[in-house]
Amino acid sequence: MREDQDSIDPRAEDTLTVREEDGAISDAFRGAVQAAIEARDVDRLKALTIPLHEADMGDLLEALDADERRRLIELLGPDFDFTALTELDETVRVQILHAISPRIAARGISALDSDDAVYILEDLDEDHKAAILEHLPAPERVALLRSLDYPEESAGRRMQTEFIAVPPFWTVGRTIDYLRETADLPDTFYEVFVVDPGYRLIGAVALDRLLRAKRPVLMTAVKKDQLHVVKASEDQEEVARMFEHYNLVSAPVVDDAGRLVGVVTIDDVVDVIQEEADEDLRALAGVGSDEELSDTVGYISRSRLPWLVVNLGTAFISASIIALFENTIEKMVALAVLMPIVASMGGNAGNQTMTVAVRALATKDLGSHNARRVVSREVLVGLINGLVLATALGAIAAFWFSSAQLGAVISSALVLNMLAAGLFGILIPLAISRLKLDPAVASGVFVTMVTDAVGFFAFLGLATWWFSLT
Repeated sequence: MREDQDSIDPRAEDTLTVREEDGAISDAFRGAVQAAIEARDVDRLKALTIPLHEADMGDLLEALDADERRRLIELLGPDFDFTALTELDETVRVQILHAISPRIAARGISALDSDDAVYILEDLDEDHKAAILEHLPAPERVALLRSLDYPEESAGRRMQTEFIAVPPFWTVGRTIDYLRETADLPDTFYEVFVVDPGYRLIGAVALDRLLRAKRPVLMTAVKKDQLHVVKASEDQEEVARMFEHYNLVSAPVVDDAGRLVGVVTIDDVVDVIQEEADEDLRALAGVGSDEELSDTVGYISRSRLPWLVVNLGTAFISASIIALFENTIEKMVALAVLMPIVASMGGNAGNQTMTVAVRALATKDLGSHNARRVVSREVLVGLINGLVLATALGAIAAFWFSSAQLGAVISSALVLNMLAAGLFGILIPLAISRLKLDPAVASGVFVTMVTDAVGFFAFLGLATWWFSLT
């Protein structure tokens, strides 16, 4: 497979561009594939699709309808690379695996690295997963089941169980000869691991160091002095953070007894980083972490509704505060015109602070050691921005409604709300994190509730006080 594929030459007589300028699969290429599927022209279909990188094949599958996907896989037979399924939305991937026979699925999964095979199987229901696994050879089935037994989003689910391990008494020369003569090696590897007879990890030798060493030297003499080891039960986000911190390309995975059971490589860590970033982004908006573009209307509706219901409840708090000042609003309609400005400005400022706080908590940059300093900083930022915006808003309100007192009232209310936004925008995520909950999931609703409540209460309360003096 080629790493980059912008166009292919499926036949000498024509050249079809795979992708449009915007990155989407081109209509002409998709149409050619659909015509080949409809005509059951296997040779034409192979000429079009086999040169594709798995990422391009994944996008092509998503561009086809459900029946065309099934027929394409069946027509290509053993030539279909199941690695393409790792590039699909979960919903589309599960639909394809349910559409094809378990035997075909098992044949394709058997050709994959174990980490890709686990990634494809883990989203299936237990019955369908078992139906596919029973068609695999016993050693492969046992290895996959062992990986699937690890918790979701753990290193054990991400690791590749194919690796190279040698005993400590081997020399560099013997190891190199073994690598050259053994056909059944992992497709990609960066290190050779040194293990004792119980498969407990002793060390690792990077390939560049291995090739530079003299043949008679023992492997234990050239192994790394510092080895970053991952436990199979460790959360994948922690693993990704370790890779980022130490600039790793791969890391050994051990079980609770210290035995080497797999290796995590950088390509899987990149996927983890993207998934975790997507999950945090969706959670901040109250969207399900597993929501995909291919999901049905009903599923999306059900996943988004709970936090909308919570938001509806918090909205009544803001409405009840407005109701307390009903008489004041009746006396001056300008208040009804201006009060949404105070609430929305506070809400936006609170969301800015909250986003920074949630991200810092996720990367472990924010903790008890610096929480006080960061809280003070955000409050000061809220004060400065509040004073700047209050000056402009007060002048506009005073000119608009010909009332300097009204301008002073709304300016004061805005400064108070911006202070609250800076304070609670960071305190709420910190408090949720202390409760061992995900601050990205619930922070937005509560920060919005606080800024709305403070904004309405400050503005209408100050206006009521002003009316009482005049």
